Amino acid sequence: MPQVSAFSAGQLLQLVRQGQARTRRDLMELTGMARSTVAQRVDQLVTAGYLREGGVDVSTGGRRPNLLRIDEGSAVVLAAHLGATHGRAAVVDLAGRTLAETAGRLNVADGAEPTLAWAASRFHTLLAEAGRSMAEVCGVGIGLPCPIDRRTGRVIPTPILASWRDLDVVSALSARFPGPVLADNDANMMALGEFTAIGDDSSTVVLVKVGTGIGAGIVEEGRVLHGAGGAAGEIGHIRLRGHDDVACVCGAHGCLAAVASGAALARELARTDPSVRETADVVRLVRAGNADAVRLTRQAGRVLGEVLATLVSVTNPGVLVVSGGLARTGEHLLAGIREVVYQVAQYRSTRGLRITEGLLGERAGVIGAASMVIDRVLAAEAVDARITEGRRAPG
Repeated sequence: MPQVSAFSAGQLLQLVRQGQARTRRDLMELTGMARSTVAQRVDQLVTAGYLREGGVDVSTGGRRPNLLRIDEGSAVVLAAHLGATHGRAAVVDLAGRTLAETAGRLNVADGAEPTLAWAASRFHTLLAEAGRSMAEVCGVGIGLPCPIDRRTGRVIPTPILASWRDLDVVSALSARFPGPVLADNDANMMALGEFTAIGDDSSTVVLVKVGTGIGAGIVEEGRVLHGAGGAAGEIGHIRLRGHDDVACVCGAHGCLAAVASGAALARELARTDPSVRETADVVRLVRAGNADAVRLTRQAGRVLGEVLATLVSVTNPGVLVVSGGLARTGEHLLAGIREVVYQVAQYRSTRGLRITEGLLGERAGVIGAASMVIDRVLAAEAVDARITEGRRAPG
């Protein structure tokens, strides 16, 4: 336990956020600090708009103590998940509750300006729908289908985002919206969203997104693994043996995304059915029981399983979440993945492993984006800095 003097107002806030403390008395018992010191810190948090007191706890003798809660209504977060062909945006409060949300089609290949304009327009509409103002916004989280250089906020371009080369996403959105802007790969945001929904802080979660492309996100103890260059989880362009004849949009041959993504299956099925153009069409055929679509989806699962077996052996997750457009085919994709992962990965890595669809489905990205911003805004260091400067909670 830290020294008594080490518990700042921001650190006390974390104890309340984590559910370890519900009252001032709890904070005194957990920290060993004097009643007057705890009272001073809590009063700072209440005055600054981070905490509120309301309701009463069970009494253990004497007056029943007031309950401490995060003042979740004091600010809102804007969150967006921008995939290759679809986008979703939401307004979320500090408790992670969605106040307004919308989804629609877009095409990130059209360029940065129309894509970010899509998100900005929806943010304004959703704020009005939720009855909140721009002055209440404390930050923005956005997920994109590409790696992001976290030091500079710039896009690391992929074939579908070639026109976005070196775009500073953070600066572009900071000019339009208040608070910190956090941008990350969409699979990372989705993995964080699913981790939040699972609620097991000790678990490692690996999420694989199988849609137009393929990517993965890895979260351990609430932290996203980014890697030295921000490319952790970029499994879509791992080269597969025996598929050298399959060209990928990146210019190489035999990439996982070129063989097992929704776009790859759509191209294969389009040879005999011109109505198939994208991942959603593959899902439609699988659900209708089309034999070719079912066969190709199961085979894609087995190919994915070969790569994921290695990822599971390296990261030893408690949960492997399969998400993205192709995951909506249900058990067909999952069956192929399970078959290979449990067979190929070492036993110690798969013991207790759950391979499942996500709890949040298409909403995982916006929930993860919002969670990332909330963690930043309510971090102990950020809270202490604002209190020291005499400022209220952002928003």
